[in-house]
Amino acid sequence: MHRVSTNLTLFYKFFIPVFWTVFSGALTVAILYYPFEYVGNIPAGSFRIGTALLYLSSLALLAFTVLRLKRVEADDHFFYVTNYFKTARYPFHNITRIVERKFYFFRTATIHFKEPGIFGNRIFFVPSNYRFREFWENHPELKEDLLVEV
Repeated sequence: MHRVSTNLTLFYKFFIPVFWTVFSGALTVAILYYPFEYVGNIPAGSFRIGTALLYLSSLALLAFTVLRLKRVEADDHFFYVTNYFKTARYPFHNITRIVERKFYFFRTATIHFKEPGIFGNRIFFVPSNYRFREFWENHPELKEDLLVEV
């Protein structure tokens, strides 16, 4: 079994959300409860509302991005997907396509399934540069059947 997602998945999925939630949440609570009338030329009420909205929108952004990431491993017959608490095994014939998206310096991949599993219809992960490429080089028949690069 070979890992095809990056080792940073654990960092992205747990450290960043916990760090951001704790420290920016503490700052937001302090801003909400500290008695002041103005911050520069901004009234305190507007500043508090803006801070709370910024914090809540950042939590929503985290929930729709890094918290959806999974760790993906593969062997000759299956993809193994885990969220570090549960692990699922998906055979290659249950996969319709794997879409790899390249942003400026960041890549993501999405596995689309024919039938939903315990993690849903799609799995999001950050592929490892070397290991993901190596997997496709070792399985060229799967590459032409499944991989879509965007």
